[in-house]
This record gives sequence, C-alpha cells and structure tokens, in this order.
Amino acid sequence: MKIGVIGTGNMGTILISSFIDSCAVIPSHLTIVNRSIEKAATLKRQYPSLNLVKSAEEVVKKSDMIFVCVKPHEYFPLLKKIRPGLKHQQLVVSITSPIKVSELQSFVPCDVARAIPSITNRALSGASLVTFSSQCSEANKVKLLYLMSQISTPIETEEEITRVSSDIVSCGPAFLSYLIQQFIEGAVAETDISNEQAAILATEMLIGMGKLLEKDYFSLETLQRKVTVKGGVTGEGLKVLEAETGEMFRHLIQSTHKKFDEDREGIKIQFKEESRQK
Repeated sequence: MKIGVIGTGNMGTILISSFIDSCAVIPSHLTIVNRSIEKAATLKRQYPSLNLVKSAEEVVKKSDMIFVCVKPHEYFPLLKKIRPGLKHQQLVVSITSPIKVSELQSFVPCDVARAIPSITNRALSGASLVTFSSQCSEANKVKLLYLMSQISTPIETEEEITRVSSDIVSCGPAFLSYLIQQFIEGAVAETDISNEQAAILATEMLIGMGKLLEKDYFSLETLQRKVTVKGGVTGEGLKVLEAETGEMFRHLIQSTHKKFDEDREGIKIQFKEESRQK
C-alpha cells in the first residue's frame, strides 16, 4: 500500500516517523510534501528512501491513501487543487476535527475518513481517533484501521464526540505535561530539591503509573485509593487539589469547544463558497 502525507508539521512528522519505525510502511512506499521544503527535507535525510515531491498533486498520483496534515483553513484550497487527480478507489484521511467527514465526502470523488493521532503514537502507543464516512468502502476501512493499529489503539469515534475525544487523546498530553511541570516547580520553590531531581522523579513516576494502568493492575480511581492512607500526607494534598482545581477542567473543555466552534464557522463559510463554485 502506497501512503502519501501532505504536510510535515508536528502531526505529519509523527505519522511518517511512526509508520516507518513500526515497519507498517517502508520508506520507499511513502510520498511526502510540505509547503516549507526544508521541513520535509529533514525527514528525507533521516529516511533516504522516502519519496519527497514538489506538489500535493504528485503525492496524489503516487498514493493509495493520502493523509492531509494541514491547518483547517487550508483544507478546501488544497482539496480543490488535488480533487481532479483523485481516483474513486483512493482514500483521503483528514487529521483535524473541525471538518466533518460528511463534508469531505461531498467534496471529493473518493473515500474519506478522519484519523486524529496523538503525540503518544510516536512511541507506538496511546490511542488514535478514527471516523469513516458513510460511503467509505470496507476495504479502505480495513486498511486504515490496520495502519493505525501499528502505531496506536485506533478507536472508532462518532462525529458528535470527536472534539472532546481529541481533547483527551490528542491535547491531553500537553494539558497533563503542564500540570506536572507546575507540580515540579512547586516542589522546587518550596523545598531544597533541584529542578533536575524533581523532573527525574516526576518522569519515572509517570512511566511507572502508565505501566500500572497498561497492565490493568489499577484503574485511575483505584490508584488514588491505594496511594491515599487515611490521615496521611496524600490525603492532605488531595484536599488542596479538590479545593483549588474546582471547575478548572470544565472551563478547559468549554475553552477548547469555543475554539472548535470558531474553526467550524470558518470551515462552513469556506465550504459554502466552494460548493457554490462547483
């Protein structure tokens, strides 16, 4: 299977590197392009047999499955450009949540799907969110699910919960990293521990916690209970978290959904304009 990737920013690069490192795709079966050629050239130097081309149209010609890894507002100009070269049996895969698969399906002559990756996929771990259009062939569904299963646990996700699912799976590592960094900085500010020492301890704690969850020794809820001894220091710390986090995470979800709604409005305007021109 020949894979194409249009856009080699953070997520595009994660997909490319993960597909190759997992042996899901050999480099010579991958064709990439990026608006800034130097970003793509860096990947070419890392994986010499990658096919680096000069245009998105060339990616379409050489690929069975095309991952579109550009910003939401760049989608429809790009799709308009590559649409004439798309064939019925090909699969276009979006990695962004603001554009619905039904919108994509109405705009291109081939199968479409969405596959939202996470930075955790770079370690061939974590989840990815997969949504298929109603017209997507079973053959292309199987191919995409297999490919994503080599770098993640693909979870089929309904359109209605894609945004919040992405908050957890894709944005979550950034949110939790921020909280852990604040935890480290608090420890450094209030005690004699160095930032380096605290960072090592926090990192090892996270790795160990992940393994406990992975091996089903504990759930998040039972982990909390097991560590918390009645009248102990953990309980005192949890009281502070309960008091000070308050509705923080509700506000976080509200904020991400507000930005999502803004992006959706821009996409809808673009889509209506492009539809009138068809």
